Amino acid sequence: MATESRFVLTLACPDRKGIVAAVSHFLLAHHCNIVDSAQFGDASNGRFFLRMSFQSERPASRDELTATFAPIAQDFAMESTFHDVARKVRTLIMVSQFGHCLVDLLYRHRIGALPVEVAGIVSNHRDFEDVAVAHHIPFTYLPVTRDNKREQEDALLQLVGALNVDLVVLARYMQILSARVCNPLHGRIINIHHSFLPSFQGARPYSQAHARGVKLIGATAHYVTPELDEGPIIEQAVERVTHALSPEDFAGVGRDIESVVLARAVKWHAEYRILLNGRRTVVFR
Repeated sequence: MATESRFVLTLACPDRKGIVAAVSHFLLAHHCNIVDSAQFGDASNGRFFLRMSFQSERPASRDELTATFAPIAQDFAMESTFHDVARKVRTLIMVSQFGHCLVDLLYRHRIGALPVEVAGIVSNHRDFEDVAVAHHIPFTYLPVTRDNKREQEDALLQLVGALNVDLVVLARYMQILSARVCNPLHGRIINIHHSFLPSFQGARPYSQAHARGVKLIGATAHYVTPELDEGPIIEQAVERVTHALSPEDFAGVGRDIESVVLARAVKWHAEYRILLNGRRTVVFR
């Protein structure tokens, strides 16, 4: 029907009887049809998580649904959010001098495989300014030094506000963000790194891994927190390697798997499939 609107409801609350029934009855009363539903009860902490996709047969707005659902949310002590599927997640991509993840995300976005709106690209180098221009995406150059880091983080936060950004993606952005950025954007910054951390920190991790004869190359996508590389993990994957490969081959395998893992994490976030569960995540794939 032309008047149908599509929404996703996500919620987390203390686990108790009647949660799913209450949500289902609410949607029925408001002429909504459930399209997809997933739930998880965490026995370790007594928390319940739900993602429900539904269609409204009558014109509806996110604000209207939120307001009318408020008594149920209060009764069950829910942290609940209605997401309008028609509004794509406005995303800011940050990159330094390794562009494989950036280019992969832009390609997936171009063919419609990544349900986001790319609001801009930020970098502390100009290496991929031409890529931004070719995709007709605004490019912001924010070079970072020891002396101007605070000033540039202020500029980044101002840009996030000015562009109405929902999600920041660190596509191999090689600067550490301070708590001044991480805290106000909690659950809204995704980073990608090789899974050798903390075993192979610092420069040339793939050369370090090659020297140690590792057999698995991995990548991890996680939400960013002030604690370096300690944020809730969204997705991980590994690829087997052999003694016959060079450090450059290792890096090539790493580039491929980093791109895939980051793209999955961004897609799942944009589809509202990820809920924070303390230091962990619940991912409804």
